[in-house]
Amino acid sequence: MNRWQNLWRFIPLFGLMMLILTGCGDDTISALKPRGPVARDQLFLMKLSIGIMLLVVAVVFVIYIYVLIRFRKKKGDKDIVPKQVEGSHTLEVIWTVIPIILLLILAVPTIHYTFKLLEDHRDNEDALHVKVTAHAFWWQFEYPELGIATAQDLVIPTGKKIAFELTASDVKHSFWVPSLGGKMDTNVGSTNVYYLQADDVDVFKGKCAELCGASHSLMDFKVKSLEPADFDKWVAQMKTPASIPADAKAGEQLFKDNCLSCHAVSAEGLGAGPNLNGFASRELVAGILPHNDESLKQWIADPQSVKPGNKMPAFGENAKNAMNPLSDQEINDIIKYLNSLKLQP
Repeated sequence: MNRWQNLWRFIPLFGLMMLILTGCGDDTISALKPRGPVARDQLFLMKLSIGIMLLVVAVVFVIYIYVLIRFRKKKGDKDIVPKQVEGSHTLEVIWTVIPIILLLILAVPTIHYTFKLLEDHRDNEDALHVKVTAHAFWWQFEYPELGIATAQDLVIPTGKKIAFELTASDVKHSFWVPSLGGKMDTNVGSTNVYYLQADDVDVFKGKCAELCGASHSLMDFKVKSLEPADFDKWVAQMKTPASIPADAKAGEQLFKDNCLSCHAVSAEGLGAGPNLNGFASRELVAGILPHNDESLKQWIADPQSVKPGNKMPAFGENAKNAMNPLSDQEINDIIKYLNSLKLQP
C-alpha cells in the first residue's frame, strides 16, 4: 500500500514535466505551424482525426462515469448479481451506425486530400519543376527547365507550386519539409512525385525522415523561398560564372586536380558530389557546419569526423585513410578558392 501512495506523489511532478516539455523543440520544423497550402490541408486532416477521437473518448468516459454512479450498489441492496438486460436492438443500431458515420466523416476528406496532394504538376506551365536526388548524406536539386543545379539549399519562388520528382542514388531516403508539407520517400530506381508551395519569404528546414545510415540525423537541407522577382535574379546569378581573384588561382588549380572529378562548379553541372556553384553564398558547410574557414578545413581534412559514412575522401595529413594528403597550406588555398565562388550581384 505504501508503494502506491509513494507513486501517487510523483503524478504532480509528471504533470509539471509534461507542461514544460510541450514548449521544447524547433518550431521551424514543426508540422503544427503550416506555412503553405499543402501543410495546411494536412494539418486539417490531423485536427479532424484527433477531434473525432477525442469526441469518442469523451462520450465513452461520460457513459462510463454515468453507469458507475447510476448503477452502483446502494445501501440495503441484497441481490449480489444485478438484473440482466439483453437484446436491445435500439442500442445495437446506435453503436453500429454512429461509428460508421464517424468513419465516413473522416474517410471522405482523407481520400479527397490524398488524391489532391498527390497530383503530378510536372507538366503544369505555372509550376516549377525540381528533380531531387538523395545521396548519403546530402541532397541534389536540379531545375531542368532553368538549366541549373545546386545542392543542400533548395531555392523556390513564393506563391508557386513546386512539382517535385524524387529519387535516390544509393539507399532509401525520405524528403521532408515539415513547415511546407509531409514527407515523401526517395527510392533507388524509381520516381515519386508530389508538390509543395510556400506562402511567404522565409527559410525552412528540411530533414531526411528515413533511417538511411550512420549520418541519417545529419542529412539536413534548407528551403529558401524568395519573391518571384528575387528568384529570377537568383537564377541569373547562378548562371553567371564566378570571378576568381588572382590570389585564389593556386587554390583553383588544386581544386581541379583533387576535387573536380566529383564536384561541379558550373550552373548545370552534376557529379558524384554536390555542385559547388555559388558555394560561398551558402550559410552552411556540409549542411550542418557554420560557414567559416575552420569548418571548411575540418570538412576537407577529415569529412568522416563530421558525417560518418559519407563518400568524400579525406585530404588532411593526419586523417585516417587519406588517399592524397594535402598540406595545411594547400587546404587553405582550396578554402580561399571556395570562398571566391560567390553569386554575382
